[in-house]
Formats: sequence, structure tokens, C-alpha cells
Amino acid sequence: MAPKVSILIPTYRRPEALAECLGAIAAQDYRDFECIVVNDGGPPVDAALAKHPQLPVRLVNLPQNAGHAAARNEGLRLARGELIALCDDDDLWLPGHLGSLVAAAEAGADLAYTDAELVVLRWTPRGRVPLRRELFAFAFDFDPQLLRRWNTIVPSSALYRRALHDELGLFDVTVRDYWDWDWWLRAAPGRRVRRIPEASVLVAVDEAGANASADPARMAPFLERLVRKHDLGPLPVSNFLRMLSEPELRPALRPSARPWDGVRLPGG
Repeated sequence: MAPKVSILIPTYRRPEALAECLGAIAAQDYRDFECIVVNDGGPPVDAALAKHPQLPVRLVNLPQNAGHAAARNEGLRLARGELIALCDDDDLWLPGHLGSLVAAAEAGADLAYTDAELVVLRWTPRGRVPLRRELFAFAFDFDPQLLRRWNTIVPSSALYRRALHDELGLFDVTVRDYWDWDWWLRAAPGRRVRRIPEASVLVAVDEAGANASADPARMAPFLERLVRKHDLGPLPVSNFLRMLSEPELRPALRPSARPWDGVRLPGG
């Protein structure tokens, strides 16, 4: 019997983070899922997977690095679940995260997402430890007009119906870094979208800033491609961390439950 949820986890050269990510997934109370790990041209990840033998994992090894969207598309081609959940290999789900998303889908949502916390982490010999958490959770109501200006949904917070890909196609590899924003702009119009006001996913920001960088020279051509595709108008190159300090966005931030204690990372 096919699982209800397929969790797509692309990974590239972060085996220790992947092991923690899988540990957090293993701690979920909702169990009707499969994990599809796509090794995007990096070294073997078998050791990371072996730390969680209880997880139903299907591993795809790509011969070379294909990028965010292409790696997820490879996972989609294998997905058997009627629901798709996204998780980056260095992000962490808190207990209950997946169950709340599935409940939203069972209540009629085509696309559901939770709030998120952005957490600055440092690597130690015993794994990652939190250095600081952002004062505000990444918490925005679904607003179609706001979504045309800012990417207000974190990929690792989202779950949606697999049938949307049957209708709309795969992720667009031509927009590179903006594959997720492009997908929300394609998938949300005319659908039932639900926000769950609880920050049940921790979005990892490496202490060195590797996961929070915005390189305008590299990213601008792909942002321009996204703008042309959706007729969005001029947009700044940004990222989730910088968005929390944007004056334009501060009024749009919403209250959010924050279940994480700020000390112990799930999956560690």
C-alpha cells in the first residue's frame, strides 16, 4: 500500500545535517509516510541513513549536482504519496509538525504551511548547537498580493496535494534559487491554502551565513526570469533571514505559537 505522504529531501554535501534532519522526521507522531532522499551529486549518504533504520527511505543518487529544483523533480518522479511534504536537508521539524499539516489537508486544504523559526547554528564535534533565534517567527498569513512581492512560505514548512503537479507540471529548473516561490505562485491561485500559526519547523542558518547569503550578481538573472514569468514588477534580491528586518514586511508578521524551547534541537 502506498504511503499517504512523500517527504522530499534533497541533499548535497551535508551528511551530518541530513542525519539530524532525518532524526527529527523519525520523531514525528504521524507515521504514514515515505522519505525520498535525493543525493544531488555529493558523496555517499548511506551512513546518515543508517542512523535511522526505522525510517522508510528511498535513496536516489544523482551522478552530478543538478540543483534545487531538478533534485526535487527526481524525487517527485518516485513519490507514491497523495501528499507531498518538503524538507531541506539542514532544517528540522518539531514533533507534531507533519501531523498538523496532514490534518489540514484532510480538512480540505490543497496547500498547507506552518510558521517557522530561523535559527543561527554552530557546528561542534557533537553536532549543531543554537546560537540565537530570531525575535520574530517567520509567520505570514496567506495573501496573494503579498506573495507577489515576497516569498512568504518556507519550503520546509509546506505540504500539498500531489495532484497539483499532475496539473501544473514539475518544479521549474530555469528559475534556480526561486523554484519554491515560483511553485507557490503557480499552485496557490484558486486553491484552498491554509496557514497553521505555529512555528513547528526550524530553518537552519549556518553561523558563517552560508544558508543566509544573497548574492545579487548570481541570483539577479533568475529573479528577473521569475519576474517576467509572473509579471511581478521590480523586486529586490533577498532571503528569509533578511525578510524579517524588511520595514515593508514587519506589519504583515502575525502572532505565532513557538513550541521550541530554544535549547534542544530535534533530531540531535
